[in-house]
Amino acid sequence: MYPALSTGVLAELRRPRPYPAVSLLMPTHRREPDNAQDAVRLRNLLARAEKQLQDDPGVTRERRADVLGQLERAVAEVDLVHAEDGLVIYVAPGEHQVWTVARAVPERVVVADTFLTRNLVAARSAERPYWALAVAADRISLWDGGPERAAEHTADGFPLTRSLEDPDAERKERVGDLPSTFRDEDTRTFFREAHEALKAVLAAEPRPLYVIGEAPAVSLLEETGSLPQDTVTLHQGGLGRGPEEAVRKAVAPLLAAHEEAATAGLLAELDSARGRREYAGGLDEVHQAAKEGRIRLLAVEEHYRTVVRDYGDHLEPADASDLDSREDIVDEIVEQALEKGAEVRFVPDDSLADANRIAAVLRF
Repeated sequence: MYPALSTGVLAELRRPRPYPAVSLLMPTHRREPDNAQDAVRLRNLLARAEKQLQDDPGVTRERRADVLGQLERAVAEVDLVHAEDGLVIYVAPGEHQVWTVARAVPERVVVADTFLTRNLVAARSAERPYWALAVAADRISLWDGGPERAAEHTADGFPLTRSLEDPDAERKERVGDLPSTFRDEDTRTFFREAHEALKAVLAAEPRPLYVIGEAPAVSLLEETGSLPQDTVTLHQGGLGRGPEEAVRKAVAPLLAAHEEAATAGLLAELDSARGRREYAGGLDEVHQAAKEGRIRLLAVEEHYRTVVRDYGDHLEPADASDLDSREDIVDEIVEQALEKGAEVRFVPDDSLADANRIAAVLRF
């Protein structure tokens, strides 16, 4: 199981490391026969990293041994059988991390005093993560989801569980004092605890929220406290314990409808910005606006990638084999925009055909 990306995790990854901090990036494949080449490419990439460290006069023998040991441990954790579209490995003295992402990354080895995070940042933005809360009288679980996955969140107090057995139920039933499950004060207390835990998670990691459960359970949660304005509810029980695939399938049509509406709204906002002359379209214009910190809202087609050469005042198409080419310029723009406080939205391919696949609403 690879760790989950979050705003806090990305901030931690950006902090400076003791030299050398090594970033290994490699495109991977989900299916046969393409994935047969991944193990060979990873070995070649590992050899490149080892050679760079051996040839670097700024790396002491002790540091080199430490980092190469971390690199071996990291590679041992890689699971190419369950690969996504990209593999990212970070190693530095005393630490190593392995990430798999659902977005292609360029093949690179970078040795510096920070990790190369732009591809991880873009992958997280493209993933469009959501929270799904499955509510029932005896178990309330939170699911960390995306278009192709949903993993149970087992931190921040989740899941909440309790027993529904009441040792005094028989006497209460005799005297007519046995309330229904969702009018029982213990149940209300249980849901209040869940609501407080949910508020803390949403404050730290705001995302679209889907609430799933039988109608009485969903209603009680709504009575317990306010939920985000765009929360979507689904009356379907039995998902408190998952499994992952069932939660993902339940949310999928809601997610698709949400994305369709959001894309339509985004395109309307871009049209409006064009009329106000607060618009940038195409890679050159958007790249310049990102460098200047002028982007308020960035829109990128999901699978847009291009290789360029940067001449400072403009970008030119290039071949990936060119020594000074930049394969991840789109991911770099995404990271720059986010660091300056912009909102970044990925949209289906061909949605931005008239803007050469990338566009922005400007602050000024």
